[in-house]
Amino acid sequence: MEVRDFCATARVVIVAGKGGVGKTTVTATLAVAAARAGMSVLIVEVEGKSGLAAAFGQPPLRYEEAELAPGIRARTLTPDAALLDWLEHNGLGRVSRRLVRTGALDVVATAVPGMKDILVLGKVKSLELTRAADLIVVDAPAAGHAITFLLSPRGLLDAVRVGPVHRQAADVVALLSDPRRCQVLLVTLPEETPVNELVETAFAIEDRVGVALGPVVVNGCYEDLPLEAGDGVTPGSFRRDAEVLDVFVSDREARDLAAAAAFRLERAALQRRQADRLAARLPLPQIRLPFMFRGDIGPVELEHLSEAFTTEVARL
Repeated sequence: MEVRDFCATARVVIVAGKGGVGKTTVTATLAVAAARAGMSVLIVEVEGKSGLAAAFGQPPLRYEEAELAPGIRARTLTPDAALLDWLEHNGLGRVSRRLVRTGALDVVATAVPGMKDILVLGKVKSLELTRAADLIVVDAPAAGHAITFLLSPRGLLDAVRVGPVHRQAADVVALLSDPRRCQVLLVTLPEETPVNELVETAFAIEDRVGVALGPVVVNGCYEDLPLEAGDGVTPGSFRRDAEVLDVFVSDREARDLAAAAAFRLERAALQRRQADRLAARLPLPQIRLPFMFRGDIGPVELEHLSEAFTTEVARL
Protein backbone atom coordinates (compact mmCIF):
# COMPACT_ATOMS: atom_id res chain seq x y z
CA MET A 1 0.00 0.00 0.00
CA GLU A 2 1.23 3.50 -0.82
CA VAL A 3 1.52 5.97 2.08
CA ARG A 4 -0.82 8.44 0.40
CA ASP A 5 -3.51 5.75 0.06
CA PHE A 6 -2.95 4.72 3.68
CA CYS A 7 -3.26 8.31 4.93
CA ALA A 8 -6.36 8.90 2.80
CA THR A 9 -8.25 6.07 4.52
CA ALA A 10 -9.65 8.57 7.04
CA ARG A 11 -9.45 12.36 7.17
CA VAL A 12 -8.87 12.38 10.95
CA VAL A 13 -6.42 10.03 12.65
CA ILE A 14 -6.38 10.02 16.45
CA VAL A 15 -3.06 8.71 17.78
CA ALA A 16 -3.46 7.17 21.24
CA GLY A 17 -1.43 5.04 23.59
CA LYS A 18 -0.09 4.65 27.10
CA GLY A 19 2.19 7.43 28.34
CA GLY A 20 5.82 6.78 27.46
CA VAL A 21 5.28 4.61 24.38
CA GLY A 22 6.20 7.37 21.92
CA LYS A 23 2.70 8.50 20.95
CA THR A 24 3.82 12.04 20.12
CA THR A 25 6.79 10.73 18.12
CA VAL A 26 4.45 8.54 16.08
CA THR A 27 2.16 11.54 15.53
CA ALA A 28 5.07 13.51 14.12
CA THR A 29 6.28 10.52 12.09
CA LEU A 30 2.87 10.03 10.47
CA ALA A 31 2.71 13.73 9.65
CA VAL A 32 6.15 13.70 8.00
CA ALA A 33 5.36 10.56 6.00
CA ALA A 34 2.07 12.04 4.75
CA ALA A 35 3.68 15.37 3.87
CA ARG A 36 6.42 13.59 1.92
CA ALA A 37 3.63 11.86 -0.03
CA GLY A 38 2.31 15.27 -1.10
CA MET A 39 -0.50 15.70 1.45
CA SER A 40 -1.22 18.75 3.57
CA VAL A 41 -1.20 17.84 7.26
CA LEU A 42 -2.58 19.57 10.34
CA ILE A 43 -1.46 18.26 13.72
CA VAL A 44 -3.76 18.94 16.66
CA GLU A 45 -2.22 18.66 20.12
CA VAL A 46 -4.88 18.39 22.81
CA GLU A 47 -2.91 18.42 26.05
CA GLY A 48 -0.31 21.08 25.33
CA LYS A 49 2.41 19.22 27.24
CA SER A 50 4.17 17.18 24.57
CA GLY A 51 7.44 17.96 22.85
CA LEU A 52 5.84 17.79 19.42
CA ALA A 53 7.06 21.18 18.17
CA ALA A 54 10.54 20.57 19.58
CA ALA A 55 10.85 17.45 17.42
CA PHE A 56 10.61 19.77 14.41
CA GLY A 57 13.00 22.28 15.95
CA GLN A 58 10.16 24.77 16.52
CA PRO A 59 8.91 26.71 19.61
CA PRO A 60 5.92 25.40 21.66
CA LEU A 61 2.56 25.37 19.91
CA ARG A 62 -0.22 27.87 20.50
CA TYR A 63 -3.93 27.94 19.64
CA GLU A 64 -3.15 29.70 16.37
CA GLU A 65 -1.76 27.47 13.63
CA ALA A 66 1.99 27.44 13.04
CA GLU A 67 4.02 25.83 10.26
CA LEU A 68 6.34 23.13 11.57
CA ALA A 69 7.73 21.96 8.23
CA PRO A 70 6.75 22.14 4.54
CA GLY A 71 3.22 20.76 4.27
CA ILE A 72 2.83 20.39 8.05
CA ARG A 73 0.94 22.83 10.27
CA ALA A 74 0.10 22.38 13.94
CA ARG A 75 -1.85 23.94 16.78
CA THR A 76 -2.76 23.12 20.35
CA LEU A 77 -6.42 22.92 21.40
CA THR A 78 -7.35 23.78 24.99
CA PRO A 79 -10.94 23.58 26.24
CA ASP A 80 -10.97 27.27 27.26
CA ALA A 81 -9.78 28.47 23.86
CA ALA A 82 -12.16 26.07 22.10
CA LEU A 83 -15.08 27.37 24.21
CA LEU A 84 -14.29 30.98 23.33
CA ASP A 85 -14.03 30.02 19.68
CA TRP A 86 -17.35 28.16 19.82
CA LEU A 87 -19.12 31.10 21.51
CA GLU A 88 -17.75 33.54 18.94
CA HIS A 89 -18.92 31.38 16.04
CA ASN A 90 -22.38 31.04 17.59
CA GLY A 91 -22.94 34.78 17.91
CA LEU A 92 -22.06 34.94 21.61
CA GLY A 93 -18.93 37.04 21.38
CA ARG A 94 -20.12 39.48 24.03
CA VAL A 95 -20.78 36.60 26.43
CA SER A 96 -17.34 35.14 25.80
CA ARG A 97 -15.61 38.44 26.55
CA ARG A 98 -17.59 38.78 29.76
CA LEU A 99 -16.60 35.25 30.82
CA VAL A 100 -12.95 36.15 30.33
CA ARG A 101 -13.26 39.38 32.31
CA THR A 102 -15.08 37.77 35.25
CA GLY A 103 -12.87 34.67 35.40
CA ALA A 104 -15.93 32.40 35.00
CA LEU A 105 -14.65 30.69 31.88
CA ASP A 106 -13.37 27.59 33.66
CA VAL A 107 -16.63 27.25 35.61
CA VAL A 108 -18.60 27.13 32.37
CA ALA A 109 -16.20 24.68 30.72
CA THR A 110 -16.47 22.25 33.64
CA ALA A 111 -20.18 22.72 34.44
CA VAL A 112 -21.14 19.54 32.57
CA PRO A 113 -19.03 16.35 32.83
CA GLY A 114 -17.29 15.75 29.54
CA MET A 115 -17.82 19.33 28.38
CA LYS A 116 -14.10 20.02 28.03
CA ASP A 117 -13.61 17.00 25.80
CA ILE A 118 -16.60 17.83 23.60
CA LEU A 119 -15.27 21.35 23.12
CA VAL A 120 -11.95 20.05 21.83
CA LEU A 121 -13.47 17.28 19.70
CA GLY A 122 -16.04 19.74 18.39
CA LYS A 123 -13.24 21.95 17.11
CA VAL A 124 -11.58 18.92 15.47
CA LYS A 125 -14.92 18.16 13.83
CA SER A 126 -15.13 21.73 12.51
CA LEU A 127 -11.60 21.50 11.11
CA GLU A 128 -12.50 18.25 9.36
CA LEU A 129 -15.72 19.66 7.88
CA THR A 130 -13.93 22.72 6.52
CA ARG A 131 -11.19 20.52 5.01
CA ALA A 132 -8.49 22.35 6.94
CA ALA A 133 -5.99 19.78 5.60
CA ASP A 134 -5.87 16.54 3.66
CA LEU A 135 -5.06 14.77 6.92
CA ILE A 136 -5.70 15.89 10.49
CA VAL A 137 -3.60 14.04 13.06
CA VAL A 138 -4.74 14.33 16.68
CA ASP A 139 -2.16 13.73 19.40
CA ALA A 140 -4.65 12.34 21.94
CA PRO A 141 -4.32 12.08 25.73
CA ALA A 142 -2.65 9.02 27.27
CA ALA A 143 -4.57 5.73 27.01
CA GLY A 144 -6.64 5.99 30.22
CA HIS A 145 -7.88 9.49 29.48
CA ALA A 146 -8.16 8.74 25.77
CA ILE A 147 -11.10 6.39 26.40
CA THR A 148 -12.90 9.01 28.49
CA PHE A 149 -11.99 11.62 25.88
CA LEU A 150 -13.63 9.58 23.12
CA LEU A 151 -16.61 8.47 25.24
CA SER A 152 -17.59 12.00 26.31
CA PRO A 153 -19.66 12.82 23.19
CA ARG A 154 -21.92 9.79 23.68
CA GLY A 155 -22.30 10.59 27.37
CA LEU A 156 -23.33 14.16 26.60
CA LEU A 157 -25.67 12.94 23.87
CA ASP A 158 -27.56 10.94 26.51
CA ALA A 159 -27.38 13.64 29.21
CA VAL A 160 -28.29 16.70 27.12
CA ARG A 161 -31.34 16.08 24.95
CA VAL A 162 -31.78 19.45 23.22
CA GLY A 163 -29.89 22.60 22.36
CA PRO A 164 -26.49 23.47 20.88
CA VAL A 165 -24.56 21.13 23.18
CA HIS A 166 -26.70 18.21 22.01
CA ARG A 167 -26.13 19.16 18.37
CA GLN A 168 -22.40 19.45 18.97
CA ALA A 169 -22.27 16.04 20.65
CA ALA A 170 -24.31 14.47 17.83
CA ASP A 171 -21.98 15.92 15.20
CA VAL A 172 -18.90 14.63 17.03
CA VAL A 173 -20.42 11.16 17.44
CA ALA A 174 -21.13 11.13 13.69
CA LEU A 175 -17.47 11.97 13.05
CA LEU A 176 -16.13 9.30 15.41
CA SER A 177 -18.50 6.64 14.10
CA ASP A 178 -17.63 7.06 10.41
CA PRO A 179 -14.45 5.10 9.51
CA ARG A 180 -14.07 7.16 6.33
CA ARG A 181 -13.77 10.29 8.46
CA CYS A 182 -12.02 9.09 11.62
CA GLN A 183 -9.79 6.25 12.81
CA VAL A 184 -7.70 5.58 15.90
CA LEU A 185 -4.04 4.61 15.55
CA LEU A 186 -2.89 2.86 18.72
CA VAL A 187 0.77 2.92 19.76
CA THR A 188 2.63 0.53 22.03
CA LEU A 189 6.09 -0.74 22.90
CA PRO A 190 7.02 -4.41 22.33
CA GLU A 191 6.92 -5.09 26.08
CA GLU A 192 4.53 -7.13 28.20
CA THR A 193 2.74 -4.40 30.17
CA PRO A 194 2.27 -1.91 27.29
CA VAL A 195 1.00 -4.74 25.07
CA ASN A 196 -1.52 -5.84 27.70
CA GLU A 197 -2.75 -2.28 28.19
CA LEU A 198 -3.04 -1.68 24.46
CA VAL A 199 -5.20 -4.77 23.99
CA GLU A 200 -7.53 -3.58 26.77
CA THR A 201 -7.66 -0.08 25.27
CA ALA A 202 -8.39 -1.44 21.79
CA PHE A 203 -11.37 -3.50 22.92
CA ALA A 204 -12.67 -0.61 25.03
CA ILE A 205 -12.48 1.78 22.08
CA GLU A 206 -14.20 -0.64 19.71
CA ASP A 207 -16.89 -1.86 22.14
CA ARG A 208 -17.67 1.31 24.09
CA VAL A 209 -16.72 4.13 21.71
CA GLY A 210 -17.35 2.59 18.31
CA VAL A 211 -14.37 4.20 16.56
CA ALA A 212 -12.62 2.26 13.81
CA LEU A 213 -9.10 1.07 14.61
CA GLY A 214 -6.28 1.39 12.12
CA PRO A 215 -3.05 -0.62 12.25
CA VAL A 216 -1.19 -0.85 15.55
CA VAL A 217 2.15 0.94 15.70
CA VAL A 218 4.75 -1.05 17.63
CA ASN A 219 7.35 1.55 18.49
CA GLY A 220 10.96 1.16 19.63
CA CYS A 221 11.80 -2.14 17.92
CA TYR A 222 15.45 -3.14 17.73
CA GLU A 223 16.52 -3.58 14.13
CA ASP A 224 18.15 -6.86 13.16
CA LEU A 225 21.92 -7.13 13.45
CA PRO A 226 23.93 -8.93 10.75
CA LEU A 227 24.87 -11.51 13.41
CA GLU A 228 23.73 -14.90 14.54
CA ALA A 229 23.59 -16.14 18.11
CA GLY A 230 26.44 -18.45 19.12
CA ASP A 231 29.63 -18.25 17.06
CA GLY A 232 28.62 -14.89 15.57
CA VAL A 233 28.81 -13.07 18.92
CA THR A 234 31.97 -14.51 20.50
CA PRO A 235 35.00 -12.33 21.34
CA GLY A 236 37.00 -14.31 18.79
CA SER A 237 34.57 -13.49 15.99
CA PHE A 238 34.88 -9.77 16.71
CA ARG A 239 38.68 -10.00 16.74
CA ARG A 240 38.63 -11.80 13.38
CA ASP A 241 36.31 -9.15 11.93
CA ALA A 242 38.60 -6.42 13.25
CA GLU A 243 41.59 -8.04 11.55
CA VAL A 244 39.73 -8.16 8.25
CA LEU A 245 38.93 -4.45 8.61
CA ASP A 246 42.47 -3.69 9.76
CA VAL A 247 41.16 -2.24 13.06
CA PHE A 248 42.73 -2.91 16.43
CA VAL A 249 40.37 -4.40 19.04
CA SER A 250 41.70 -5.35 22.47
CA ASP A 251 40.60 -8.51 24.27
CA ARG A 252 38.47 -6.45 26.66
CA GLU A 253 36.80 -4.57 23.80
CA ALA A 254 36.10 -7.84 22.01
CA ARG A 255 34.46 -9.27 25.15
CA ASP A 256 32.38 -6.12 25.62
CA LEU A 257 31.28 -6.14 21.98
CA ALA A 258 30.29 -9.79 22.21
CA ALA A 259 28.30 -9.18 25.41
CA ALA A 260 26.55 -6.15 23.89
CA ALA A 261 25.69 -8.06 20.71
CA ALA A 262 24.35 -11.03 22.69
CA PHE A 263 22.18 -8.67 24.77
CA ARG A 264 20.90 -6.95 21.64
CA LEU A 265 19.99 -10.26 19.99
CA GLU A 266 18.23 -11.48 23.14
CA ARG A 267 16.35 -8.19 23.51
CA ALA A 268 15.26 -8.25 19.86
CA ALA A 269 13.98 -11.82 20.28
CA LEU A 270 11.96 -10.79 23.35
CA GLN A 271 10.48 -7.88 21.43
CA ARG A 272 9.48 -10.09 18.52
CA ARG A 273 7.73 -12.48 20.92
CA GLN A 274 5.75 -9.61 22.45
CA ALA A 275 4.82 -8.20 19.03
CA ASP A 276 3.73 -11.67 17.90
CA ARG A 277 1.72 -12.09 21.12
CA LEU A 278 0.01 -8.78 20.38
CA ALA A 279 -0.83 -9.96 16.87
CA ALA A 280 -2.37 -13.14 18.29
CA ARG A 281 -4.52 -11.24 20.84
CA LEU A 282 -5.39 -8.30 18.58
CA PRO A 283 -5.75 -9.26 14.90
CA LEU A 284 -4.79 -5.91 13.43
CA PRO A 285 -1.96 -5.11 11.00
CA GLN A 286 1.23 -3.89 12.66
CA ILE A 287 3.61 -1.11 11.75
CA ARG A 288 6.93 -1.66 13.52
CA LEU A 289 9.16 1.37 13.99
CA PRO A 290 12.84 1.19 14.96
CA PHE A 291 14.31 2.15 18.31
CA MET A 292 16.17 5.46 18.16
CA PHE A 293 19.37 5.42 20.19
CA ARG A 294 19.13 8.94 21.54
CA GLY A 295 17.04 10.74 24.12
CA ASP A 296 15.64 13.57 22.00
CA ILE A 297 13.85 13.13 18.70
CA GLY A 298 14.68 15.81 16.13
CA PRO A 299 14.16 16.44 12.41
CA VAL A 300 16.87 13.93 11.42
CA GLU A 301 15.29 11.17 13.52
CA LEU A 302 11.83 12.01 12.15
CA GLU A 303 13.13 11.59 8.60
CA HIS A 304 14.53 8.16 9.49
CA LEU A 305 11.30 7.13 11.23
CA SER A 306 9.13 8.38 8.37
CA GLU A 307 11.16 6.30 5.91
CA ALA A 308 10.68 3.26 8.14
CA PHE A 309 6.96 4.07 8.41
CA THR A 310 6.67 4.28 4.62
CA THR A 311 8.43 0.93 4.22
CA GLU A 312 6.15 -0.70 6.78
CA VAL A 313 3.00 0.70 5.11
CA ALA A 314 4.18 -0.68 1.77
CA ARG A 315 4.43 -4.07 3.45
CA LEU A 316 0.81 -4.04 4.68
